[in-house]
Amino acid sequence: MIKMKIQVLGSGCANCRRLFEMTTEIVRELNLEASVDYITDVSKIVELGIMSSPVLTVNGKPVMIGFVPNKEKIKDLIVKELN
Repeated sequence: MIKMKIQVLGSGCANCRRLFEMTTEIVRELNLEASVDYITDVSKIVELGIMSSPVLTVNGKPVMIGFVPNKEKIKDLIVKELN
């Protein structure tokens, strides 16, 4: 199984927390070997060259920026990065 590093970066707002919670649920549902980190340090977002949040990254690559999609969309983004 592939070890993935997933990060949710945001300001700590309700949307950012919701994205983190949904992402954690999806990782459990898919039984992935992955760490899911929640980073509220805005400078980390800026380091990526991104000016809006929340941000979902998989293995250091931003895959979703600026909104909270539904669980199916998050799942699709994560599964796509497995390939």
